[in-house]
Amino acid sequence: MFASLTASALACSATTASGASSALPYIGPAPMFDLIDQKGRPFSLRSTKGKVAVVTFIFTTCSATCPLLTAKLVRVQRDLGSEATNVIFAAITVDPLHDTPATLKTYAEAYRADMSHFVFLTRSIRQIEDVSRRYAVFREAQPSGDVDHTFLTSLIDRSGTLRVQYLGTKFDTEEFLHDVRSPLEERP
Repeated sequence: MFASLTASALACSATTASGASSALPYIGPAPMFDLIDQKGRPFSLRSTKGKVAVVTFIFTTCSATCPLLTAKLVRVQRDLGSEATNVIFAAITVDPLHDTPATLKTYAEAYRADMSHFVFLTRSIRQIEDVSRRYAVFREAQPSGDVDHTFLTSLIDRSGTLRVQYLGTKFDTEEFLHDVRSPLEERP
């Protein structure tokens, strides 16, 4: 059911035919998770209530798309300026066997992510598979060591409602920035 809701939300646009901005769609309650961040501390999506959350999936040894996505999200974080204090970015690894908290911390530092509002998350393979499935993210480890996975970035409002999801890495940064700001302007 969640996958069909996701497909419907991906088809929705935040802009009307006339070009006027409209409210983001509501998909439903965001799937909750409890993982470990790059400093080895517990992190729960519940802790983001009252803030906007951006949740995506990456792995640190990826040489193709993950670096592009990470760099794009770090840029968005910077472009938010002072508003960034009200947004939590969460990158969940799809390769928890390799991506330890220390590895994720090194990765975050390499991209100069502001780790006061950007967490890189891991846990056991079972827990990562569960979170991936609940976010409708396909993941499959390959014999080469790579991990095939869906590039899906979810935007969650301050009340914990999943609002919109971006598929791939070629989404427009300015549109994404507008969509991140949109729930910041809504009344809680």
